[in-house]
Amino acid sequence: MPDPLSAHATVVWLHPEAPAKPAEGAPCNGCGLCCLAEPCPLGVLVSRRRRGACVALRWSDADQRYWCGMVADPAEVTGLAHPWALRAMSALARRWIAAGIGCDARLDVQAPPPGQ
Repeated sequence: MPDPLSAHATVVWLHPEAPAKPAEGAPCNGCGLCCLAEPCPLGVLVSRRRRGACVALRWSDADQRYWCGMVADPAEVTGLAHPWALRAMSALARRWIAAGIGCDARLDVQAPPPGQ
């Protein structure tokens, strides 16, 4: 019997407190699903890979959500310390990830089967 999760399925493990994925076009709520599934163009540069979770993604216990590290704390992601460069990187990251535009993750969310 074929596996219901086809060869095209991607399994990502979310933080247990992560908010549910918003509807496409709704404001981002920090669910993290898009960045855990694959890096965006900026994440490809930072992660140096095209598949898998973005290395810049950060969980915030205080906010109970995921944040793009290139927006929230580019110094921690890149190791750079020049304030002007960090401000520029954060602004560029906001633009590259289309912050404030709305959820553009065309991903279907499926809960794991019972017992997993």
